[in-house]
Amino acid sequence: EVQLQASGGGSVQAGESLTLSCTVSGFIFDDFAVAWFRQGPGKEREGVSCITSTERGYYYIDSVKGRFTISRDNTKNSVWLQMDALKPEDTAVYYCAADLGPPSPYANYYQHWGQGTQVTVSS
Repeated sequence: EVQLQASGGGSVQAGESLTLSCTVSGFIFDDFAVAWFRQGPGKEREGVSCITSTERGYYYIDSVKGRFTISRDNTKNSVWLQMDALKPEDTAVYYCAADLGPPSPYANYYQHWGQGTQVTVSS
């Protein structure tokens, strides 16, 4: 059974940092691209960042470039999203997703999803 477990959310002040983790099981992790999505209150789910299976390619939505860093360790079946200089507009439920093939910032590309982890940034 494919499972993705997201964790690391919390409540912070603007300017602080959080690191989200996504641990996967049930499939050959090395073959899968992984993405982070978020859905803020009253907003549609948006792709925040994604990474290729071999960590050779990355994508970041413009609003997080320079502040968020995605990384993965295939030996640990894990992907991380380091979020620095957080802003109130980063407040959302964050989800990790995985699927075969190249990464995509579009939610309908991904078959496998983890549960969300809440990130709240106050000003």
